[in-house]
Amino acid sequence: MRKGILSLTAAAAVMTLGLAACGSDGGDTSAQSSAAPAESKAAGKVGVILPDSKSSARWETADRKYLEEAFKAAGVAYDIQNAQGDKNQFQTIADQMITNGATVLMIVNLDSGTGKAVLDKAKAQGVATIDYDRLTLNGGASYYVSFDNTKVGTLQGEGLVKCLTDKKAEKPIVAYLNGSPTDNNATLFKNGYDGVLKPKFDAGEYEKGPDQSVPDWDNAQAATIFEQMLTEQPKIAGVLAANDGLGNAAITVLKKNNLNGKVPVTGQDATVQGLQNILAGDQCMTVYKAIKKEADAAAALAIGLAKGEKPAASGTVKDTESGQDVPAVLLDPQAIYFENVKDVVTDGFVTKEELCTGDFAAKCTEAGIQ
Repeated sequence: MRKGILSLTAAAAVMTLGLAACGSDGGDTSAQSSAAPAESKAAGKVGVILPDSKSSARWETADRKYLEEAFKAAGVAYDIQNAQGDKNQFQTIADQMITNGATVLMIVNLDSGTGKAVLDKAKAQGVATIDYDRLTLNGGASYYVSFDNTKVGTLQGEGLVKCLTDKKAEKPIVAYLNGSPTDNNATLFKNGYDGVLKPKFDAGEYEKGPDQSVPDWDNAQAATIFEQMLTEQPKIAGVLAANDGLGNAAITVLKKNNLNGKVPVTGQDATVQGLQNILAGDQCMTVYKAIKKEADAAAALAIGLAKGEKPAASGTVKDTESGQDVPAVLLDPQAIYFENVKDVVTDGFVTKEELCTGDFAAKCTEAGIQ
């Protein structure tokens, strides 16, 4: 199998969807419902609540589009809305969806407390529930669909080690810019990269530098936090940034201090900005998650539930608060460096046209992007 396409181990365990090629206005966060035929409405309706547009561009540019395509292809009625980081709005949207006849509710929680309240209300109304991308701790969702998030963090840790080794760094001071403390995925990412880097700290090969979480994955706050880190510890030699947005915030500060390209920075999500930073030499690596495959797997479960079926999941994950095993579909992430940025383009996640603009055109050619 070619390198750019990630294996979806759970696809066979749920169902296969033929997707129609249709676009979406990623900037529109209002409700969007399909004009499903009468017979599909009888089968049920799927409500999807996306979290925001701030933590990552992916929610509107990728997840919404791919979920819409899958629901339209299956002829299932749906409603996709974005809470834009507002916990009260998140709950209001859920109430509206349930009132308006959603029989399946798929959520990306803003935090486990809000998520649990929504899931509890849905289940009390007989609505099937799916945690999408983020597990709601003690939420009791019917299913969970995501990537192996501990492995995401492991790839980030391994990536930083590779880039520091390539730079022949000696006892480098490593700073952490972690994701939101209310996001269980951020905890899993950190578990993954700690598993790689802590032995380096314990052995005295690396020095542990500043370690802070960024509330709500806010990039502006990340820049402020990292500027303070660098002021307090100007010899930071590596930055474990939990996603591309936080990574870019660190790079912005490094540029002001003429340190960009000298201090390796990690990322996640394979955003256009993150990939361009890699092409420019300012970012060490990112982690690519084939969101289309995640969306397809979640949509397959939702469609099955809407049709009254009981779809199977390929595995389970342990809810660390409730102790319950949640039926789960977990996908494999992929580490992306300069030499394989082309894999993300080949996979269709970003286009050459949006990536290889201006000064990046020559870098794209150098990276083998056709």
